[in-house]
Amino acid sequence: MNNTWYFLDLGDAMMADQPMDQIRKAFEEFVLQNGKSADVAIFTRNDSEGRLHCQVTAYFSPSAIEIAKAFQASPCPKPSKDNLDLLAGDETCWAKLFSEKV
Repeated sequence: MNNTWYFLDLGDAMMADQPMDQIRKAFEEFVLQNGKSADVAIFTRNDSEGRLHCQVTAYFSPSAIEIAKAFQASPCPKPSKDNLDLLAGDETCWAKLFSEKV
């Protein structure tokens, strides 16, 4: 099984609604074609890093690789759960994707 996460910089938080809507729609299409799974989820994190405006980053779980590639997302380490928001996916994904089990 692929354990690679993917990320996509969505830019300034004030402008990120449109790309987030596009990602949500792609997720919905994926679920219609493949069924629902707690493994498939997309998260966002707002990060200011001392800047005036927040930057939004989307994180795609390993099972969301098809959606990640459609948006040309880049591989990344698994993000920490801190300050993540669920953009698309089932609430059960938190336990499935962020359990401390190895």
